[in-house]
Amino acid sequence: MPPLFSTLGLSETLLKSLAALNYTTPTPIQQQAIPAVLFGKDVLGIADTGSGKTLSYALPILQCLQEEKWTMQSRHVPVLVLVPTRELAVQVETVFNEVSAGLPEKVRTMAVFGGVSINPQMIGMQGVQVLIATPGRLLDLIGSKAVHLGEVKMLVLDEADKMLNLGFQEEMDKLLALMPRKRQNLLFSATLNNAVNEITRLVLHKPEVIQVTTGPQEITLIKQRAFRVAPERKGPYLRHLIQSRDMQQVLVFTASSHSADHVADKLRKHGIDAKATHGKKSNHARQEALAAFKAGKLRVLVTTDLLSRGIDIEFLPYVINYELPRSPKDYVHRIGRTGRAEHPGEAFTLVTPEDQPHFKVIQKKMGQWLTLEGTDDEDLKGF
Repeated sequence: MPPLFSTLGLSETLLKSLAALNYTTPTPIQQQAIPAVLFGKDVLGIADTGSGKTLSYALPILQCLQEEKWTMQSRHVPVLVLVPTRELAVQVETVFNEVSAGLPEKVRTMAVFGGVSINPQMIGMQGVQVLIATPGRLLDLIGSKAVHLGEVKMLVLDEADKMLNLGFQEEMDKLLALMPRKRQNLLFSATLNNAVNEITRLVLHKPEVIQVTTGPQEITLIKQRAFRVAPERKGPYLRHLIQSRDMQQVLVFTASSHSADHVADKLRKHGIDAKATHGKKSNHARQEALAAFKAGKLRVLVTTDLLSRGIDIEFLPYVINYELPRSPKDYVHRIGRTGRAEHPGEAFTLVTPEDQPHFKVIQKKMGQWLTLEGTDDEDLKGF
């Protein structure tokens, strides 16, 4: 029987907050990371998106804030969480706010990111205890003297591999140079590659290494199917797939922002409620589309790999790869949006003849082989 949160050293007030949110049993990453963080260790956590890693650092951070009662100079933050996308920033802020709602002393948390006006963020920075930020916008705020990092006590790098893949290395170097050398560092990543190894070496001091990655038992919760489709039949076959199976709440992945817009537009023209969300959309449009999709008010959300880790929906039933991702790792992240929290899900992939060699590479890396199902006999008239 797995341990309960009450065995991990958390305070009674935090345990009450968790109980109110119906959190009873910690995930494997939470079981190992929470005691290590509370003990004051640096932590390197290798864990997939959806494994519960936000809570694994949010809970001990909130406990430290309650116990330590750090006194800060004006506009100095004690806790900094760096994330690669605004979607993840909002998601992390939500977790902190939910869990801290029942604490006797309010914890001031704020998420800052680009794509929106900087002025409200500058004004709201006073008294912030947990700052969740994308690197570029944080540097802008530092340049405007709206926030200072000279007293950071705890630093979290969440989705470190994604930040490095998106080219944030230079920004991260600048930010690290502004922080005190003596601090607790927590680094979480979905993968451990050379770039992550390097940032680990620079940032972490004698870390507790925790590795909890998706194994075959988790991937088997996802029923995968792949269809061989001629390029000119992809759009009609996608619509046929959604309509013939009466799919509700479907996440569709494309290879580019332009393609996402095109696919969503075609779906709407054929009477399927759909919206596209990607890096070129305004923050308001992205948040609005994601909120509607999570609430079940939007049938299809079409997106790109940029957002594949920022979309966290506990019981998402369907994922469709309209176009293949560049890397096998991104394929796993995509299909990993479904089949979560021990609930089964289905992932469908459309493969053109030109895609087949790349799809073979993806399957080899994943260690799973799918039978390519033919679609030439399907009557797509009207789709």
